[in-house]
Amino acid sequence: MSAATDLPPARVLRRAPLDTLPYDVVVLRHDERLLRRRRLVTAHGEGFLVDLSATSGLDQGDAFELEDGRLVEVMAAEEPLLEVRGPDLPRLAWHLGNRHAPCQIERDRLLIQRDHVLRDMLARLGAGVREVSEAFIPEGGAYGYGRTMGHDHFGGELGQLATHVPGHGG
Repeated sequence: MSAATDLPPARVLRRAPLDTLPYDVVVLRHDERLLRRRRLVTAHGEGFLVDLSATSGLDQGDAFELEDGRLVEVMAAEEPLLEVRGPDLPRLAWHLGNRHAPCQIERDRLLIQRDHVLRDMLARLGAGVREVSEAFIPEGGAYGYGRTMGHDHFGGELGQLATHVPGHGG
């Protein structure tokens, strides 16, 4: 075993739902759930190296498979958020999406990361906004590939999809 870790490395990501109970959990903020290679520490204080073949967006309930077969499940950490309520949530969600803000969409509220510019915009649109601290699990990408990253939605592996999506080129 390497001196830098307590557990064997993880090179495999298992997607939720898991079919076996995890050995431990790792609690990560939204911005920490996009990674390729990083040393993480479990809830019980054991370190391990994550070394995936590609950068991956992690969802609540996914797990790292350690080289010895044990699983370390990913849990969303509590973080400072804005809770958005109002009579026209679809309209408010549209404005947030137009600004590419990650958003957790629920039946009677939206959750976004704290941002004073978005808070002011939402207040001007008539939304009720208050600060909360909760786990943040925003909607993933529309094509089932996790997060959207900026305006280049169809670069890399997804480039061929652009020809099949109205409004995104040929």
